[in-house]
Order: sequence, then C-alpha cells, then structure tokens
Amino acid sequence: MKELYFSMEGRISRSTYWLKFFLPVFVISIILGVITGAMGASDPNSGGAGGILLIIWQLAIIYPAICMQGKRWHDRDKSAWWILINFVPVIGGIWALVECGFLKGTEGPNQYGEDPVPAA
Repeated sequence: MKELYFSMEGRISRSTYWLKFFLPVFVISIILGVITGAMGASDPNSGGAGGILLIIWQLAIIYPAICMQGKRWHDRDKSAWWILINFVPVIGGIWALVECGFLKGTEGPNQYGEDPVPAA
C-alpha cells in the first residue's frame, strides 16, 4: 500500500488507477460532502465539523493523487511532469483524464518499469 500510494516509482494500469484510487476517493468525497451538508456546514469557513473533515480529506489525498497520476503518466511512457497539464484551464483536466483514465499504457517494459498488465 505504501508503495502504491506514496511512491512515484513504476507504473500502474488503468484498472488499478480507477479501482484503487479514483473510485474510493470519489465515494469517500461524496460521503463527506453529504455529512458536511447534513451538518449545515456547506461553507467550510463556517466552522462546522463536517467542513473541517472535508478539508482534512482533501489535503490528505493531494500527495497520493500526485503519485498515482504520475504512475499513470509513466505507464503512458511520459514523464510525471505531465501532471502539470492539470493547471491548464479547462482542457488540462480533460486531457489528463483521457490520458490517465482511458488510454492504454505502453505494452511491454518502458523506461519507467515493467508492464503492469501481463501479456495474454
């Protein structure tokens, strides 16, 4: 788990990206959003406990998100510096989602490691 979420080394497959990172983060974020709304703290600056939980969660996933996306860029045989494309308004986030979430990684080993999906 430490290697998966806290290391930029190596590559991960699309299924690992979606099932072990994106889906759990999405579900937990939805749950915390509902808790925040139920506690009447839709504004995180209002001092509500739900808003604090959401802020803590968002801060806690920044580094793992960077590591996981970096590994997906590696699987595409691109540098993790491509993460910076997320800062380009509108198109950057879409580009990163398509590249990391939907496009297949390079087959076989590349400069970042072995193929995470074994050959059939």
